[in-house]
Amino acid sequence: MNAHVTLDPTATGTAVFPTRPEWLTLSAALADEVGVIAGRHDLLVTIAPGAGGGAPACFYPTRALIEVDGVHLGVDPATADPADPHDRGRYPTAWGLLTHECAHAAHSVWEPPDGTPPGIIDAAMLLEESRMEAAHIRRRPDDRLWLRASAVNLILTDTAATDPAHAPRMTTADAAHTAALILARVDGGILDTTETTPVADAVETILGAPLLEELRGLWREALAAADDDADTMIDIARRWCQAIGTDPDNPAPGGFGDPDPSGAAAGPSALATAIAATAATVAAAVAAETPPHPAAIAAVAQADEDAAREAADEAARTVFSSPVRTRRAGLTATTGTRAPTSDERTAARVLGRALSTAGVRDRVSVKTTSPFPPGRLRMRGVLAADAQRAAGADVTAEPFTRTTRHIVPTPPLKLAVACDVSGSMGHLRKAVASTAWILAHGGRHATVNVTTATVIFGHTVRPITHPGTYPARITRFAANDACHAIATATDALDGALALSRPGAARLLVIVSDGHFGTDERRDGQKRIDRLRTSGCAVLWLTTDERDQPFTGATVHQLTDPATTALAIGRAATAALRAAH
Repeated sequence: MNAHVTLDPTATGTAVFPTRPEWLTLSAALADEVGVIAGRHDLLVTIAPGAGGGAPACFYPTRALIEVDGVHLGVDPATADPADPHDRGRYPTAWGLLTHECAHAAHSVWEPPDGTPPGIIDAAMLLEESRMEAAHIRRRPDDRLWLRASAVNLILTDTAATDPAHAPRMTTADAAHTAALILARVDGGILDTTETTPVADAVETILGAPLLEELRGLWREALAAADDDADTMIDIARRWCQAIGTDPDNPAPGGFGDPDPSGAAAGPSALATAIAATAATVAAAVAAETPPHPAAIAAVAQADEDAAREAADEAARTVFSSPVRTRRAGLTATTGTRAPTSDERTAARVLGRALSTAGVRDRVSVKTTSPFPPGRLRMRGVLAADAQRAAGADVTAEPFTRTTRHIVPTPPLKLAVACDVSGSMGHLRKAVASTAWILAHGGRHATVNVTTATVIFGHTVRPITHPGTYPARITRFAANDACHAIATATDALDGALALSRPGAARLLVIVSDGHFGTDERRDGQKRIDRLRTSGCAVLWLTTDERDQPFTGATVHQLTDPATTALAIGRAATAALRAAH
């Protein structure tokens, strides 16, 4: 007789109460969910440590009762919320066991005729495990994951693979029993062939290919049987017993799970080892397939964001903590300063006016209603109020309307520039140095709140203009490096200007040919993706169609390095307008 369906009409379930109140609450919550899964609304559920009638779970047809052993829950029962589909991934085994028993309740409706030999009943109920699960996923295909989650515990329990005294031995009965529980679930669509290869090889070694193929034909017939077709299931079970040489009237001697009559303790058999290996493979696959709870995803995402912000703040402190110097020795070096030209001063003022114009906001109209003046009287509202008074109801009509107009505050603008100073970027260094000064002073001339910062990156990262400063002179720099510290540059600008935080129009400009190493590109792309996700616009300036900008950045190819400031200015005004 199958341990998961108790056919004894006098069985009343396992006495596990009284127990902790949260188990009672969870039992009631599960009972509210099983109606949809089983397609019937008369089922009761008990989940508590020790329930299940000695199995991980059990179904009592005569009492319409499902029991699940609470030891398989794995979480505090007080925290479980079965009504939330996302919460079920925290306890996939317990939910899978519940689903398995719901499948019995929905599909194991046939009963063996009176007088059926016990060996045939055992074989029929053994084949029923895969048959009713296959029927269940035809009706509810999304439940396959949960049935896979329960299969590990059910297989280990039903085969006793971890019990040294009763573990499967290299016998025909044990191999046939194992095949019905595991290989039949492959044809039923629950397990995968690759997961069960160790068992398939061990079973074929014991039974031989002809007998295994005969048994496979029998369980495939069972998989196709209807839920109420007792005659077919009994006929298949009789042929199963004949195939493996089991006495239908006395199946116990030499049957599955009997201790080794020799009393030898030579360790687990190859079949038991194969079962354990298959169970471990399925468990790993289920763990990878089980969707995490949205709260857990959010917690991980928040932890990652906190770590990224901390790294950005640390990079900003490192890069921008030193005062501006006219020359810095070593790699990624500045080479002095010069006075701005009249054209650069004019460009800064033009940029300031453009930013001021982009920051102008239209007035927004807001219409409100009121039961009292001032405002425009609407007769529909008056009639509604009169009707409410006549009916003796509370007057909720508001017949007066008023339109007010507000000016939306202009958001601040955060503008960051990172320039690559590897050897291949020497042709842009003069233009970028000029642009950094123009951007800083353009922000000073604008009527909107503009904060800019510019860094160069190569072997290391060094500032050209600091946030909130307006340098009197233009800082020049060399372009001789062979490395590209793009990730650190992005972090430093993010930490200094809060590029990844809402509340401002934000723009990061990268001036580079994008010819980075694998690790540099991976780390830099990760930073750019994070900034874009947060709402920061990213502009990538190139000068050659063979350049390799990061994915997701808006790319602009400069035909003349002298137009760098103009290109960045246009992008900045666009970002400011987009922040309406």
